[in-house]
Amino acid sequence: MQLSDFDFDLPEALIATRPAEPRSSARLLVAKGDEIIDGVVTDLLEWLQPGDRLVLNDTKVIPARLSGYRVRSGPEGETQARMEVTLLEPRAGGAWAALIKPLKKIREGEEIIFAAGLKGRLLSKEDGQGVVQFDLQGDDFDAALEAAGNMPLPPYIAAKRAADDKDKTDYQTVWAKHSGAVAAPTASLHFDEALLAALKARGVSFTHVTLHVGAGTFLPVKVDNVKEHKMHAEWGRVTEAAAAEIAATKAAGGRVIPVGTTALRLIESAAADGEIAPWEGNTDIFIYPGFEFHVADALMTNFHLPKSTLMMLVSALLGQDRIRTVYDHAVKEGYRFFSYGDASLLIP
Repeated sequence: MQLSDFDFDLPEALIATRPAEPRSSARLLVAKGDEIIDGVVTDLLEWLQPGDRLVLNDTKVIPARLSGYRVRSGPEGETQARMEVTLLEPRAGGAWAALIKPLKKIREGEEIIFAAGLKGRLLSKEDGQGVVQFDLQGDDFDAALEAAGNMPLPPYIAAKRAADDKDKTDYQTVWAKHSGAVAAPTASLHFDEALLAALKARGVSFTHVTLHVGAGTFLPVKVDNVKEHKMHAEWGRVTEAAAAEIAATKAAGGRVIPVGTTALRLIESAAADGEIAPWEGNTDIFIYPGFEFHVADALMTNFHLPKSTLMMLVSALLGQDRIRTVYDHAVKEGYRFFSYGDASLLIP
């Protein structure tokens, strides 16, 4: 299985830089059997049946992108350098692993001053990243980060425009609860309260799980032989109640449909032994063609990057030839791609 097997041509104009408004008005491509049906997200009310269960990732994206400056005193007096810091994952004692640009312009022990009274000291450099110790912790840190930080938009959006206050709403799910993600579970961005209420009235159930999406979700695959790729690890949790709900739906003959690849990867991690069970820890599960799915009966997801691990995941679910046909159709019909783009419902 070669990396080139998961490549396709994507016109630049199809990369979405803003979401549809309202959220649920985005387009929805449904691939079921040999059919491909074009619609909108609110058509989920026709495609989902009483007894189906949607699995939703309730992680909350933190405004992880910070702008600040480094101050240094020397023979020439005090000098400053602008610094851009993107938080990646928490470490012990209020420290964070972070991308720092430009990393070469700051030394270990030096301080970066941000807005809202937030300061961070560089503890170390490792693998092209830094570890930053912040002067605030707990609720104080969260409040300062909310005031000083911007949403960490994916590289393909950030290259086209800067994040703004609108992204603090747009790049967050309506059910976001547990802070810790530096990227959104983007298929979930299509749901608003009205659609959730309508689905509930139709007899569709919801289960919340938590997977803190890391920046590694955007890392490119650098090996030609797909099986040699090493996935980044992300922390997740499936509670006892969540596992019981999913198991009950399976036993009753309902469909379990994760919303987004993060929810799918988590529940399949929790079902590695064949049946869903409570689970907590770091998962680096890598799903590519040949994978045996134990829980997911279908998947709602956005349209993914060429040659990405997420293209491999949807190829595992539907089959490589089938997903190629689906993506050819999506490009031809002008569907919007990636985090702020349109959605698909993939039913094997």
